[in-house]
Amino acid sequence: MANATRNSLRNVAIVAHVDHGKTTLVDAMLNQTNSFDAHAHIEERAMDSNELEREKGITILAKNTAITYNGAHAGGEPITINVIDTPGHADFGGEVERGLSMVDGVVLLVDASEGPLPQTRFVLRKALEARMPVILLVNKTDRPDARIDEVVAESQDLLLGLASDLADDVPDLDLDAILDVPVVYASGRNGAASHTKPENGELPDNDDLEPLFEAILKHIPAPTYDDEHPLQAHVTNLDASPFLGRLALLRVFQGTIKKGQTVAWVKHDGSVQNVRVTELFLTKALDRYPAESAGPGDIAVVAGFEDIMIGDTLADPEDVRPLPVIAVDEPAISMTIGTNTSPLVGKVKGHKLTARMVKDRLDRELVGNVSLKIVDIGRPDAWEVQGRGELALAILVEQMRREGYELTVGKPQVVTKQVDGKTHEPYEHLTIDAPEEYLGAITQLLAARKGRMDNMSNHGTGWVRMEFIVPSRGLIGFRTEFMTTTRGTGIANAISHGYDAWAGQIVTRNNGSIVADRSGVVTPFAIIALQERMTFFVNPTEEVYEGMVIGENSRADDMDVNITKEKKLTNMRSSTADTFESMTPSRQLSLEECLEFAREDECVEVTPTAVRIRKVELDATARARITSRLKKQG
Repeated sequence: MANATRNSLRNVAIVAHVDHGKTTLVDAMLNQTNSFDAHAHIEERAMDSNELEREKGITILAKNTAITYNGAHAGGEPITINVIDTPGHADFGGEVERGLSMVDGVVLLVDASEGPLPQTRFVLRKALEARMPVILLVNKTDRPDARIDEVVAESQDLLLGLASDLADDVPDLDLDAILDVPVVYASGRNGAASHTKPENGELPDNDDLEPLFEAILKHIPAPTYDDEHPLQAHVTNLDASPFLGRLALLRVFQGTIKKGQTVAWVKHDGSVQNVRVTELFLTKALDRYPAESAGPGDIAVVAGFEDIMIGDTLADPEDVRPLPVIAVDEPAISMTIGTNTSPLVGKVKGHKLTARMVKDRLDRELVGNVSLKIVDIGRPDAWEVQGRGELALAILVEQMRREGYELTVGKPQVVTKQVDGKTHEPYEHLTIDAPEEYLGAITQLLAARKGRMDNMSNHGTGWVRMEFIVPSRGLIGFRTEFMTTTRGTGIANAISHGYDAWAGQIVTRNNGSIVADRSGVVTPFAIIALQERMTFFVNPTEEVYEGMVIGENSRADDMDVNITKEKKLTNMRSSTADTFESMTPSRQLSLEECLEFAREDECVEVTPTAVRIRKVELDATARARITSRLKKQG
C-alpha cells in the first residue's frame, strides 16, 4: 500500500454569491488557455448553457469544464484543471454540495464592493466542513465603489467565524491555513489578476490570469490515491444523450475505470449489480471526447447504467467498497403541483395535460435534482413538491411550462416539524443592502412579517446593510413588495437559519382580489368602468372564467365583478359619444409574481401560453359558504 499523487491534475470549485462574476471569470480562464478552437464561436457566459440561466443571468446547475494549462507555472508539463462552476443562490444548495464532492479545493470569489453575503457564508461553510483549502479572489476591483481592504477583512472575519463555529463538529480543522488564506485581486471581465492590491476602482497591475493559475497550482492539492486500492468512483451528476441514454458524471477516487470494463454498481439501498461500461468520456473545455480510461482524480462521464442515481458508487466487482451517500440539507418550502383543472384546459393542441405525464416529469426531475422531494398527498392528480426555496420551485414550474405541460400550482407553504409536541418552522437569515433613506420603510415591512433585526452597519457610502432573522413564511411574496418599497434599488439575500418555534399569524397581503363572476371575453367598456377602484391583470379580448382572479382590489375584501359587460347600443345618438375614455394599462405578472400574489384559497394555472391566478373553489356561492363557515369558527 503506497500513496501516490497525480501532479498533472487539479480539481477546483469556484464558489461565490449570486452575480459576483463566477461564470465570467471561467470564460476568461478558458479563453486565456486557448481551450477553444480558433474558429469556434463562443457565447458570453459560456457555462450558462441552460436557456433559463441565460435569461435570468444566474447559474442554476453546477457544471464542469476542463482547462489545459501550459503556462509559466506548469513546469513544462501541461496540467489539466477541472473547474466546477457552482450556483451562488442558496435555493440551489444541492448543486453546491454536489459540486464540492468532486473537488479538492475552492476559489472563493467575493465582489470588491458588496463583500461577503449570506450565500458566500453558505458555500464557504460547506467547503470548510469538507476541510478544503480556500483561495480568496477579490473580483471587480475596477468598480467605482470598490472597498478592497474592508472586503478582505470581512472575508477573513467570516472565515475565522466559521472556523470557530465548526471547531466542535470538525476537530482537525487547520486554523493556520485559514488564517493564512492566499488573496488574489482580479477583474474577471477584463481577464486580469494580481497578487498586488490595486487602488480602489483600479484594474490589477497585470493583464492576464497567471497569478490565479499560480495560486491554484500552489494551494489546491493534486489528487492523491492508493495505488493498490480497488476502483471507487462516486456519481455526482446526471445527464442524458439521445443515443446513449442516461449518462453518469463521476469522480474517480481510487483505481482506474475503463471503457468495456465490468464494474460493481452499488445503489442507494445497498444492493450491488455488475454492469458493463459501454462508453467513457472525458471533458476538454465545454466538449466531451471519447476516452479509453479514467484514473484517480479524473471527472469522467460513463454510459451503460439505465437508472443510475446521484450518490451511487461504481466499484471493483472483486472488492466492493461503497462510498458514503452525498448528504443534502432538508427542504424548507413546499408547493402542490397537479394537472390543470380550469375550464380553459387543453385550449391549445399538443400540450401535456394528463396526471401520468405530470408525474413522470416530476419523477424525472428527482433523478437529477438531489435537493427536491415529492410527497404523495393522497390525490391522483396532485403531488406536494418540497425544495430549498421559492425560486428553486418556480424554476421547476417554468421549465415544465416551456416543455408544454399544463399545471395547477398551489401557493408556496413552509415545511414544518414537530419538536417536543410543538410546531417549529424554518427561519431565514436575511441580509439587505439599501440606500439609507429606505431604512424605516424596510424595518416596518419586515416587522409585519415577524422579522427580528440582528445587525446593522453603515459603510458611510449612503447605503446601509441590515441583517434580520425572519420566518421563511414571511419571505414568501416579500421580493415584489421590497422592490416597490426601495424603488428597485435594494438588494435582498436570504439563507437558511434552521428551525425555531412557530411565529404566529403573518398577514403578507392587505389587498383583496378582483374575481370574474362569469365566463366570457374581457371588454374595454367593463375595464374603464371599474379601473378607478382596482388594478387589473387582464387585457381586453382575453378569455376569462368564473373564479379567475383578474385584478387587485384597493380594499382588503375580495370582490366579484362582471368584466365581460358590453356597452348597450341604441339607435339614439348620445351627446358624449365623441369623448374617448383612457384605459390604464394592466399589470403583467410573471410566474414568480403570481405565486407570491396568490392567497391560501387561490392557486396558479400555468400553461405554455398563459399564467393565470384563480380561486381553488371556482363557484362564487360555494366560496361564500366556506367564508361564512370559517368566520363562525374564528
